[in-house]
Amino acid sequence: MNIVRKKLSEKEFISLAAMLISLVALSIDSMLPALPNIANSFSMTSDNSQQLIITSVFLGLGIGQFFYGPLSDAIGRRPAISLGMLIFFLGCILCIFSTNFTQLLCGRFLQGLGAASPRIVTMAMVRDCFEGVTMARILSFIMAIFILVPALAPLAGQVLLLMGDWPFIFVAIFLFGLVSFIWFWLRQPETLEVENRTPFRPFQLWQSLIFISKQKTSLGATLVLGFLFGGFVAYLSSAQQIFVGHYQTGHLFPMYFAGLALSIGMASVINTRLVVRFGIKTVCLGALITQTILAWFLVLLFHLGYHDEPPMWLFLLGAMPIFLCFGLQFGNLNSVALQPLGKIAGLGASLISSGSTLLAVPLGAIVGHAYNGTPFPLMFGFAVFGLMGSIIFYFLCNSNNNVRNAT
Repeated sequence: MNIVRKKLSEKEFISLAAMLISLVALSIDSMLPALPNIANSFSMTSDNSQQLIITSVFLGLGIGQFFYGPLSDAIGRRPAISLGMLIFFLGCILCIFSTNFTQLLCGRFLQGLGAASPRIVTMAMVRDCFEGVTMARILSFIMAIFILVPALAPLAGQVLLLMGDWPFIFVAIFLFGLVSFIWFWLRQPETLEVENRTPFRPFQLWQSLIFISKQKTSLGATLVLGFLFGGFVAYLSSAQQIFVGHYQTGHLFPMYFAGLALSIGMASVINTRLVVRFGIKTVCLGALITQTILAWFLVLLFHLGYHDEPPMWLFLLGAMPIFLCFGLQFGNLNSVALQPLGKIAGLGASLISSGSTLLAVPLGAIVGHAYNGTPFPLMFGFAVFGLMGSIIFYFLCNSNNNVRNAT
């Protein structure tokens, strides 16, 4: 029996898309309060080694995003998301019943590998249905809702730890994913018609790769996303150590984490108006330059004024506008990168997200493992990555490419 699915309303589509994309953030952020518990369970000797619990998810995410896009271009968006969700559920089960640290990391890798599917294919679905400023507006709304999950996830993880040990958190992640998948399967129609699909053939894939590599807009925006995301990976990897280990926030850590995360969500809401008035490239470049200048100022202030150990109020005061700048860039940069790619949006979204993530993972790991008991290495990473992103995007904006079409 065929089920006829009507096109979702814009509000329901945004809510469902945000929930699907949130699987990655939930898998990462809800674990942050449990990192010391996991380290104790497996008798880990180095505090920085617990960061592998975070970066292993990003590694799976970066690899998985490359495959699901072209797969969804060939077989459709719904089957591709379904396959990824099954792998995600397998990773959750492996984590729940893990008996050693290696097994846990394998489960985390599978979580990232599976969650890459809803993460990347949902972006292609947005590109299927919207374009230009409208696409940027939709992505901003999705990011605004999506940010509530990582903002509240550490608090949920902290509550679950009060009820039981860290495997309880993986059970909750599994159930969240199951509800998301059921909603998607019952309500979301296919957005890529059969006549618009691209067969999964090596030669055609190679042609698509060549086409994308020649799009300066897509290539440049991907590099900027990689540097931007690298700073964010470094923050997620070391946030628990900074707030709990250095600033001794204890059980209040989720509150401070949520405050910074909500600043990204607030920026996503503001962005819906800014892109209409000023254009996507102007908003991106302005946010990049602001982030870079502020981060370098804080690096000098932390080092010269506080010997690399600023008080927590100063760290928060400086980090909040930087995170606000992050929120003004994530959705916009994806829109800029996807705009020239048309019917190969699935493959394009894969290459953009996979490339930026695989660039971000080693960059974030370097900064994360440089943690020395102070927030200085993190802020220095923000400054360097912001400078590199600003340089790349400046030349991207002033070259003869399709950025103007994206605005």
